[in-house]
Amino acid sequence: MRARIYQPAKTAMQSGTAKTHLWVLEFTPASEREIDPLMGWTSSSDTQSQVRLRFESRADAEAYATEKGLEFDVAEPKVRKAVIRQRGYGENFATDRKGAWTH
Repeated sequence: MRARIYQPAKTAMQSGTAKTHLWVLEFTPASEREIDPLMGWTSSSDTQSQVRLRFESRADAEAYATEKGLEFDVAEPKVRKAVIRQRGYGENFATDRKGAWTH
């Protein structure tokens, strides 16, 4: 069985980096999804595709995969530069603001 180990990217709904520090091990699908002719839902007989394991570090995820005899691929995360303003969000409401407040 093959697995993929990666560090998830931040979602579009997040402004911070929560839930992006853990490493995830998920199994690649063993069978294709099928469309139910009556309801139109997609389904699969592969239950491993529902399993998503989270680990504190990449080494822990790799150790688990080797212990269980799994073949795995590791996707390296793309490192983002932090966007930090000097005074932060509170600067918008500061009394010593340099520019005019237009709202």
